[in-house]
Amino acid sequence: MKAGIVGLPNVGKSTLFNALTRSRKAEAANYPFCTIDPNVGVVTVPDERLGVLQKIAKTGVVIPAAIEFVDIAGLVAGASKGEGLGNQFLANIREVDAIVQVVRCFEDSDVVHTMGNVDPVRDIEVITTELVLADLDAVTKRIEKTQKKAKSGDKEAQAEVALLQKLEPHLNSGKSANTLALTDDEKAQVKLFQLLTAKPVLFACNVAEGDLATAEQNPFVQKVAEYVHAHHDAAYVPISAKIEAELIDLSPEEAKEFLKDLGVSDSGVSSLIKASYELLGLQTYFTAGEKEVRAWTIHKGWKAPQAAGVIHTDFEKGFIKAEVVSYADLSRLGSVAAARDAGKYRLEGKEYVFQDGDVALFRFNN
Repeated sequence: MKAGIVGLPNVGKSTLFNALTRSRKAEAANYPFCTIDPNVGVVTVPDERLGVLQKIAKTGVVIPAAIEFVDIAGLVAGASKGEGLGNQFLANIREVDAIVQVVRCFEDSDVVHTMGNVDPVRDIEVITTELVLADLDAVTKRIEKTQKKAKSGDKEAQAEVALLQKLEPHLNSGKSANTLALTDDEKAQVKLFQLLTAKPVLFACNVAEGDLATAEQNPFVQKVAEYVHAHHDAAYVPISAKIEAELIDLSPEEAKEFLKDLGVSDSGVSSLIKASYELLGLQTYFTAGEKEVRAWTIHKGWKAPQAAGVIHTDFEKGFIKAEVVSYADLSRLGSVAAARDAGKYRLEGKEYVFQDGDVALFRFNN
């Protein structure tokens, strides 16, 4: 699953990408379009539960969950008509599953703002407008293409046209597709249209180094919080890309001390990674033994055989039962034996829906 980092030029996208991936893969410079081709990085998901399970399992090997982040070129007004790197930007964003929009919430005369001044709400509206216009164009073309088939009596085509005609005025009013009230069947159908504004969005408020400890009082962050709640029904996370960039070369101990001096325990990136994981509709279950403790990524709502399948397809095909204990019970009781004695260790069948934090062992036929 991929989350795409988007935003106007010079808002801190590439700096944030480098911080997330603990690398210097993305060129971060003080001019528009210093990212041309998207950079891709695999990021581990912070999870304090792994350390507890490691102690219980008495193993030296811990493998965390991971997601992909893609650093996409900065967008400018007119991108939907090909301005700047518009067409490329829109094609890149179509490939991701969720969007992390970086919004500049700091003043710095040394870092140029392509629109002349810092106004995060305007910046969000510029990007939303370009994505909406691209979607509107796609929907209009799809209506033209499908209408002929619908007129011939094709039931599927008729249902598609009806949904497209519901989407068209909504997009025409400047609203994102993901804010339109739809049934579950309609949501599944909309996914097939590959609309940019149908993707879930998280807003990363990039604040100055000295503002992170009091980010919620930052007037720019407050404006973003109010706006995205009212217009996007989305979450936001304050981060400081600049602080994270400075942490790249520090040891964990030095980084902890550096953050402590700034009055914070985290630069916001851990929260951003966790929020992105959540945004993608993902959750974690664990396997824990002497060989290793491992976090496995699954979609929310997956049943036991599907969860088993992420380990190996044979586990899904030959699934018999899952031995399951919740992380909360296992960590409280301290061992599998104690969890079993307390009646917290159970056998689950094919219909069991896995929960975040389940610790599992699968029985299957070869």
